[in-house]
Amino acid sequence: MEEGELVKKCKDHDASAQKELYDKYMDQMYRISLRYLANEAEAEDAVTEGFLKIFSKVGSFEYRGKGSLTGWMKRIIVNESLMVLRKRKHLLVDIHETDHKLKSIDGVESNLQEEDIINEIKKLPKGYRTVFNLYAIEGFSHREIGEKLGISENTSKSQLSKARASLAKSLVKIGAV
Repeated sequence: MEEGELVKKCKDHDASAQKELYDKYMDQMYRISLRYLANEAEAEDAVTEGFLKIFSKVGSFEYRGKGSLTGWMKRIIVNESLMVLRKRKHLLVDIHETDHKLKSIDGVESNLQEEDIINEIKKLPKGYRTVFNLYAIEGFSHREIGEKLGISENTSKSQLSKARASLAKSLVKIGAV
C-alpha cells in the first residue's frame, strides 16, 4: 500500500493499515532508537511508546508526499528516545570529566559496514552519543540541540567534538580506518 493511502487508512483507525505501518517501519524506527539508547530493551520500549503516539496523533499528521511520513515518525521516535534518556537523568557527560584532548581524524576512509559503525556509536557515552546522533545523523543545528536538551550551544559543540574524537579513536583501535 502506498504511504498516502496508508496514512489515510490509519487516520480512519483501520487496524490492518496500522499493522502494515508498524510492520513496514518498526525495524527502521528501532534502529534509530537504538542509536540513542544503546540498550535493546529501552529502545524497544521507546519504539513501542513512539508507535502508540504515532497512532494516536496520525489524525493531525498532514501527508506531504513520499518521505514525509518517515520523517514525522523519526521525529517522534527520536523524542521518545530522548525522553528515556531524560528519565535516567544522566543525559550529558560532564565536559570536565575528560582532561585530555583527543585528536579527530579527518578525511580518512572507513572499511566498516554501517552496522559496525552503529555499534561503535552505541559505545559512546550517552551525552556524546545523543549530540552526535542529533547533529550528524538527524541534522539538527547546535542551537536546536541546545534547546532540545537544555544545554548551551557551546556545550553541544563540545560534546560533538568529543564524540567525533572518541569515535575516530575507537575506529582506529579496531583497525577500521
